[in-house]
Amino acid sequence: MPTIILLDTSALMDVRVIRRKLDTYSPLQFTISAIHTFLDEISVTSKLEVVAIVSCSPEPEVLCPFTREYDSIKKKLRQIEPGNEFNLYDGLDGIESLFLGEWPSNEAVTIIAVYDATSIERLSRHKTGVELSLTGKLLLLGLQDGYESDYREVTPNITANNNLDVILLQPNLPITETSLQHVFSSIVESYYQQFVAQLICGDLVSKVTVWPVPEPHTSITDFDYKVYKPEQQVEIMGFLELSTLGCAAAVSRHLISPWVPPPPPLMFRGLKEQRLTQDEDPEGNVPSFVVLLHGALKVENMCAICFIADEWFGALYACADSKKKSNLVLALFYPGKNSVPWLGDLNALTIPSTPPASDCFPVKSGDKKSYSQNNVAWIRQPGLQSDIQKILRHARKLPEKTQQFYKELNRVRKAAICLGFTSLIEGLANLLERECTLLPGTAHPACAFQLTHAAGILREPYSRDPKYTIMPMKMSF
Repeated sequence: MPTIILLDTSALMDVRVIRRKLDTYSPLQFTISAIHTFLDEISVTSKLEVVAIVSCSPEPEVLCPFTREYDSIKKKLRQIEPGNEFNLYDGLDGIESLFLGEWPSNEAVTIIAVYDATSIERLSRHKTGVELSLTGKLLLLGLQDGYESDYREVTPNITANNNLDVILLQPNLPITETSLQHVFSSIVESYYQQFVAQLICGDLVSKVTVWPVPEPHTSITDFDYKVYKPEQQVEIMGFLELSTLGCAAAVSRHLISPWVPPPPPLMFRGLKEQRLTQDEDPEGNVPSFVVLLHGALKVENMCAICFIADEWFGALYACADSKKKSNLVLALFYPGKNSVPWLGDLNALTIPSTPPASDCFPVKSGDKKSYSQNNVAWIRQPGLQSDIQKILRHARKLPEKTQQFYKELNRVRKAAICLGFTSLIEGLANLLERECTLLPGTAHPACAFQLTHAAGILREPYSRDPKYTIMPMKMSF
């Protein structure tokens, strides 16, 4: 789930206010420090999260595009200079355009808007609000100077659809660097925690991290609905060849990686610059069933059918995004025991006691599909003319080209029937009769007989059946 931080960089946010206790107050600098803490924490809990920084002073401006390079975001934040008047509503409009330009409309997004709360009243005089059609969460953090007794809740006028949750955040007053850090830390604790599950295969059990976090799925029917929630265990039921699974429809796809113990939590001590420290990364030094499973599925070109929740299944398979890098991916099917129609009831899949005598699955049809044959395309006149000339060339070389002649004749006849071009069949019959009268005296006698035979069959009603095939005339010489 991508994250967009909408930051108020106006001069009002950068001004230093002297409070009653003669301490200075700079909301912009406090916010930048809190964003640094936010980036430090998600680099541990959600290191694959992509983050973008956007401002609107007064036009929407991308300060940092979507990236996982959190150090580059911090570098951009240090270079921010105070701008003109901030417009929250125009900024949210710009974020919607930015997001839909790079991500699909059904992708969930988390928007964190940090702004001067007093600017909302000023904006309300010129613009009544904003309407958003995104999916995900909108976290609004309005900052205002003062103490608890001075606090007034200011709510922006934002109209969102049912898929976007609007949440108001309020830091502890008075606003300090530590209070804003605690707000962003609570955001990480609520929305950016790892989804740790147990991968079970028989007696083998391994902890894995699933990213992004699987969301509950609501299945709606004509008279009822049911909410399916993923359990924190993925149990492998059996294995199939990838060709058997095919391209099964999936609700979502998730990256599976070995679980790494998190470092100790970050303790706030009022320092301006603080980094997360952790012991040497144990990943890669401890044997993992996930690595074994990934390698086996990749080499054997197979997938593992998994049980996710009651009547909810998925598939584990190796997915390569380049020639060198491959990952273990979990595809969650649509809930239901018949979510993959050609496999039938997924609860009924079992391992046979004896291997099958032959490769009997999937069932192959004896009919040759139309898309597996050579296509006939008559978009322009030269294409049709070329096919007719090919038939006539084979006709002049009868009986040596008897098989080729009838093959081309049947191909053109069937294509004409499929396209409803029945007049072409009558024209072919006339051409073959005319070619028969123009044969030289040195031509083989079988040539005239075969041309007359083919022309006669083309005029018969049963030759309009596309399943019928014109066969050569049997001759004794």
